[in-house]
Amino acid sequence: MTVLKTSLRNFLAHKGRMALSAIAVLLSVAFVCGTLVFTDTMNTTFDKLFQVTSSDVTVSAKGASDTGETTSDTGKPPVLPAAVVGRIERAPGVKSAEGTVFSTSVTVVDADKEKLSPTSGAPTIVGNWNTNDARTMKITTGAAPQGSGQIMVDADTAKKHHLKLGDDIGVITAVGTHQARVSGIATFTVTNPGAAIFYLDTKTAQQALVGRTGVFTNVNVTAAQGVTDARLKRDVSAALGTGYKVQTAKEVADANQQDVKSFLDVMRYAMLGFAGIAFLVGIFLIINTFSMLVAQRTREIGLMRAIGSSRRQVNRSVLIEALLLGVLGSVLGVGAGVGIAVGLMKLMGQIGMHLSTDDLTVAWTTPVAGVVLGVVVTVLAAYLPARRAGKISPMAALRDAGAPADARAGMIRAVIGLVLTGAGAASLAMAAGSDHATTGSAWLGLGIVLSLIGFVVIGPLLASGVVRVLGAIVLRVFGPVGRMAERNALRNPRRTGATGAALMIGLALVACLSVVGSSMVASATDQLDKTVGADFIVQSDNGSVITPQAVDALKSTPGLERVTEYKILPVTMTTPDGKVSKNASLNAADPSYAEDLRTKTVQGDLADAYGADSMSVYAGFAKDHGIKLGSRVGVAFKDGRTAKLTVRAITSDEVVVDKGAMYVSIATAKKYVPADKMPLDLLFFATAKEGQQDAAYKALKASLHDYPQYTVRDQTDYKQALKDQIGQLLNLIYGLLALAIIVAVLGVVNTLALSVVERTREIGLMRAIGLSRRQLRRMIRLESVVIALFGALLGLGLGMGWGATAQKLLALQGLKVLEIPWPTIITVFIASAFVGLFAALIPAFRAGRMNVLSAIATE
Repeated sequence: MTVLKTSLRNFLAHKGRMALSAIAVLLSVAFVCGTLVFTDTMNTTFDKLFQVTSSDVTVSAKGASDTGETTSDTGKPPVLPAAVVGRIERAPGVKSAEGTVFSTSVTVVDADKEKLSPTSGAPTIVGNWNTNDARTMKITTGAAPQGSGQIMVDADTAKKHHLKLGDDIGVITAVGTHQARVSGIATFTVTNPGAAIFYLDTKTAQQALVGRTGVFTNVNVTAAQGVTDARLKRDVSAALGTGYKVQTAKEVADANQQDVKSFLDVMRYAMLGFAGIAFLVGIFLIINTFSMLVAQRTREIGLMRAIGSSRRQVNRSVLIEALLLGVLGSVLGVGAGVGIAVGLMKLMGQIGMHLSTDDLTVAWTTPVAGVVLGVVVTVLAAYLPARRAGKISPMAALRDAGAPADARAGMIRAVIGLVLTGAGAASLAMAAGSDHATTGSAWLGLGIVLSLIGFVVIGPLLASGVVRVLGAIVLRVFGPVGRMAERNALRNPRRTGATGAALMIGLALVACLSVVGSSMVASATDQLDKTVGADFIVQSDNGSVITPQAVDALKSTPGLERVTEYKILPVTMTTPDGKVSKNASLNAADPSYAEDLRTKTVQGDLADAYGADSMSVYAGFAKDHGIKLGSRVGVAFKDGRTAKLTVRAITSDEVVVDKGAMYVSIATAKKYVPADKMPLDLLFFATAKEGQQDAAYKALKASLHDYPQYTVRDQTDYKQALKDQIGQLLNLIYGLLALAIIVAVLGVVNTLALSVVERTREIGLMRAIGLSRRQLRRMIRLESVVIALFGALLGLGLGMGWGATAQKLLALQGLKVLEIPWPTIITVFIASAFVGLFAALIPAFRAGRMNVLSAIATE
């Protein structure tokens, strides 16, 4: 009980210092719990949605996608003949059966050709209004569509795009463009996760999505009373025979949920990873806090030992303080985590994914995991300071506060740090020299871990040298105040090293990812410059095929020297070694594609692969199957005949564009695939006549004005799109890393605040001999700046090393250009100085407010 009382007294005596450490625990736990609550809520939302929207049994064409995606060759969804509905209705156990038709491979535009698709990545769905949808949506304005000129839209999409009754809407599919006017607006009776949904009447939907009536994409089957879904599935399957996909409501929901689960798992693990980084940074803050508190209470602990307290009791007293800190921070963190989850839900609502707080899911495991994690991490972080406190002898009561450094322990630490850093550097070197990405990735991961730990352990040794250099460059210009700030930072290298290490971790990851991202963009840009000979690339951003009408418009554009078609043909290949490669594909293009994409070959000439009954393969495929120039490969075209094609070229694996592609000419494909079964074009390459690039660019955009589903890009546009994609990903990662940097800033604040308390008497003496308040505040700010710059220098240097090594592995995939983003690195380094200034504001203000006589009298 005495130990507990002592711990409580000490905890309450340092409320301000503990509060900063508690905030670090709070933020880390909040991020973990917020992530778990948010992803659990999304799972609940989608579970409810899929359960409500699924009929008892759903029948679709064999091989059809559960999400309504079209086939890559026709751009139309797989269909069933309407007669199937009657056969299903006659099956035992069936109460009713209703045919539906829908597709997600569509583009919907308003009267101004502006897309009405969600910006959140959720699908755009066009289908027929049916009984199953009427269970989840209620018509709140107007009426359901009747006739080809009417269309109904969901209320969320109507609100977002300011649609009202009578507005013109265009539905663009592989069949063509269907024009209609809004006849009604339907509101979800369940949570809408962000999809944009449009309804046509059945015949119009069939014609617009498939190109003919009398077919359905799905049949929704309702069971008679007392019939289970499993039994209904058996009866319907027996009535239909093979060739159909029959699923129960649970199977459909599970299949849909699986697609969502992969996305949610990536989000969950990424966010938990960043929470782990924040925890790691928080550990340094907690260690620093308790180390300094123990050092400040050396005389007090010595007195406790002198009057009979055992080492175990002193040790236990510090650990109890850590336990109190962990419990308080973790409990508050759990509550803050729920708030973060609600905030994320509101944020998702802003970008179109509507999540209701009615579905907020807080599993019992979430607060338990948060509290346990927070408490365990805090107590473990406090173990070393507690152990150090237990070693304080009773004689310490006769000394001034602050225990002398253990030179032998410092030497051992330096040796261990050097060994770990050396091992990390060796692992990174092994990764950089690896010939295989898998092996290299393992070495890279080991190198990152060892070098990071090594830098943390060796931090005090590095602080002694680096701070002196930084002081000479940054602080000496401030005269005596700058020199005092430098000495204060050097006074306790262990503390400075730990404080800088907290900032180092976050900035190392920022630098690493910046180097990787910049190198990827530079490498891809270099590849585009070297390989892409065409001036323009025309394609759909959602992967839709290019309709014949758009092809005609594109080919009739004035100012073009050549236009190259490009298709993907599904095939089954039989190689000379007798192996059969199912689900393979050939990239069919016009012979001019050899000029449009100058793909490097290791054998033969790519132009020869576009000859009659010829093809190319990539080097890895050739090696695996013993293929050489002149080898003949059996190719069974889907919906066509089987051909024997001769290999005329073997392409390099060290490419970025069309990596792993095998080419054949469209003329050869037409020889074996009937015209009505030939896949539509996936994209087009176009080259302008000499000196007419600008005019041709404008003409292409004008030609495709009525086809807004396709985007025309020149090489500059393509590079910018690539840069934007990687930039958006990096910005997201930087945003998540900001949490770790915030915790690191708290560490700097805490270190300075405790340092000011530790030096109270010294500050009073300096003020007494003439140091002004302004000079005192400047000294503390400069000390903070040099500590922040120390952490930034280590972090950015370490991160650039990691990034350069990672680029060596990317070079194995064809991304061979290393680019250091110096503007980003320099900006982050300079920003670190401002971080140091910000962190020092409160400690400097408090130091300046000290009463001189009271400070001198402090023991």
